[in-house]
Amino acid sequence: MKNIKSIHFVGIKGVGMTPLAVIAKEAGIKVSGSDIADEFITYEPLKKAGIVSLVGFSKNHVGNPDLVITTGAHGGFNNIEVLEAKRKNIKVITQGEAVGLFMNGEIFGRKFVGISVTGTHGKTTTTAMIATILKVNGKDPSFLIGTAGAVSLGAPGHFGQGKYFVAEADEYMTEPNFDKTIKHMWQHPKITVITNIEFDHPDVYNSLDDTRKAFLAFANKLPKDGVLITCGDDPQVKKLLSDFNGRKITYGVSKDNDFVVDDALKDIELFVFGNHNRLNATAAFVVGLEVSLSKEQVKNGLLQFKGSKRRSEFVGKLQFGALLFDDYAHHPTEIKKTLKAFKEEFPDYKIICIFQPHTYSRTKSLFEQFVNSFNDADVVILTNIYASLREKKDPSVSSELLFKTMENRYSNVVFLPEIEDVVEYIDKKKYGGDTVIITMGAGDVYKISEKLHLVSS
Repeated sequence: MKNIKSIHFVGIKGVGMTPLAVIAKEAGIKVSGSDIADEFITYEPLKKAGIVSLVGFSKNHVGNPDLVITTGAHGGFNNIEVLEAKRKNIKVITQGEAVGLFMNGEIFGRKFVGISVTGTHGKTTTTAMIATILKVNGKDPSFLIGTAGAVSLGAPGHFGQGKYFVAEADEYMTEPNFDKTIKHMWQHPKITVITNIEFDHPDVYNSLDDTRKAFLAFANKLPKDGVLITCGDDPQVKKLLSDFNGRKITYGVSKDNDFVVDDALKDIELFVFGNHNRLNATAAFVVGLEVSLSKEQVKNGLLQFKGSKRRSEFVGKLQFGALLFDDYAHHPTEIKKTLKAFKEEFPDYKIICIFQPHTYSRTKSLFEQFVNSFNDADVVILTNIYASLREKKDPSVSSELLFKTMENRYSNVVFLPEIEDVVEYIDKKKYGGDTVIITMGAGDVYKISEKLHLVSS
């Protein structure tokens, strides 16, 4: 692995793949990649890095790289390019395995101190906050963030000259058909952050207990001199901690924690709002102290954090004055917390939430929770379910069914199947300066902003 000079990425536009490609390119490795023609949020970081994505999948795209990295989507190990690579005896690994190898330094011949951030919610923001703190204080960390980037960091991936490697640790499967190892198990950090634990990914876990056990297994990978940093307010985290024997540090709102949010963030004015982000910032604060930064250095780092792509991101002002934001929330708890944060930040505004459910399995499994997640929205607009490339259509669940159920609970809920329908609706309503509009979901709902009339950003 230490003689890797070229890597081909199958599904390079994925939010987990793009940062890997950027890191490899910055490390001096020749990078090639392919994906479907659709434009994703990763278009800009790939373009900025000078990485061209070949359109579609073909055995002719592979060439003769030293390594092929594939995603769990697009057929995974059955993708035509992966099969061609194996025919040529080219080493093939998955995105999850690659993150572990990058962090371990096996591909670069250089050992890093790993900092992994996992949990059901808040991984991206917390990872970006930690990387920002390290960057601002001259540590030049390598980092991998599962989005298109953060204002304070630029790209979602970076090959730094410092000793730290900060990465999101995903709790999904490595490859749905051939390798059901949970992705985070490939990583070997010295510092692990668990933000929270809830039931998600019903196509992976049978229960909340199964979910917690997966996070415990990851925590138990820590070395003897490692540390687990986690939210002590979370009921499932409390259960996990009772089974964890290593060194641990808790943070949260409760005074029972080792670090209390109000104390840790005293005198810090964050540029991101919401109680969930205050928890994320406290986790990052604790990590900063663990890597021997002073409180002042950590605070200075947090002050430089201006948010991440698709996390309560301000997109711009519409022609009649409404403020447009975009958010990745796609789990009922994320929706509740995000809408609550917006209601607190904009108490006198009308809140319009445009929600695009993500995956049939999640929508079906958490149906009742979704129905009850929109109390802080004045208007809810539902679009069709955005299906994962890893799943088949399930006719027993739909956004229309969600809409019909929600009609009984909310006074103003609308079903508009396609993005074009939503754009037409917003244009006709001419929402003014007393309105906040939030596009929300893990699919392509963010593309609505491209079709609306923005006057400023």
